[in-house]
Amino acid sequence: MNRRSIFSLTLILLLSGCSFIGGDKDTKKLVADGLTPKELYEQAEDKVDSGLIEQAIDQYEMILSSYPGSKYAIQARLDIAYNLLKQKKYNRAILELDDFIERYPDLPPTPYAYYLRGVVAEAKSSSILDKLVTDSAQRDVESVSNAYQYFVELIETFPSSKYSEDAKDKLVGLRNTLARHEFYVAIYYTEIGSHIAAINRSKFIIENYPNSASIPDGLHLMAYNYDKINANELAIDARKVLSSSYPNYSPGYSVKK
Repeated sequence: MNRRSIFSLTLILLLSGCSFIGGDKDTKKLVADGLTPKELYEQAEDKVDSGLIEQAIDQYEMILSSYPGSKYAIQARLDIAYNLLKQKKYNRAILELDDFIERYPDLPPTPYAYYLRGVVAEAKSSSILDKLVTDSAQRDVESVSNAYQYFVELIETFPSSKYSEDAKDKLVGLRNTLARHEFYVAIYYTEIGSHIAAINRSKFIIENYPNSASIPDGLHLMAYNYDKINANELAIDARKVLSSSYPNYSPGYSVKK
């Protein structure tokens, strides 16, 4: 085979390989037509507006593969994650955002990537199946914990960002959910007679979620469990803190006996 034949074969292979990039026929045709990244991006946006999310994601990914260094590729990565959130494909969305943060740690859109990652994790904690449980603290709180940590990382990394201000508000609700979850666990330990474990859970709430709504219940339950193990002085101390800090407190829970 001469050099001309080898070159022709190589060209055919390259062209045929390009035809497989990007997914559907429309997307392949766009590249064949030589559209700019701006034109590709605008058409992807039109598909989003038309509700064609999968096709839009395919086209965003075409921008990444065809024009990886363009500003549209950077925005396309965020748009992919956002549209995966809309599709409730939470795990993939988080992976996309993890990748964005690793690639672009200091770009202007990066705080938004941190913020969106927290929003995705928060949404994941409210899945369709979990709606059967009305109190979010009684669900598996792994995603709540992840959301909390993602928002903390945003605030610590970009304290002056406008997204950090909103993240601070979100932390209040997430902190209350996590504290309430720990309190439910403390109740469970109380009911099965594991009083030391229940006391430790109450301490965990007080030490790790000091401004949460579960603090007074945690103190009250702690005193109850101290009574059960005859730690009378510690029970008295817990009740003193409760009465001085929450003078109008009345128990908002019950223990099955």
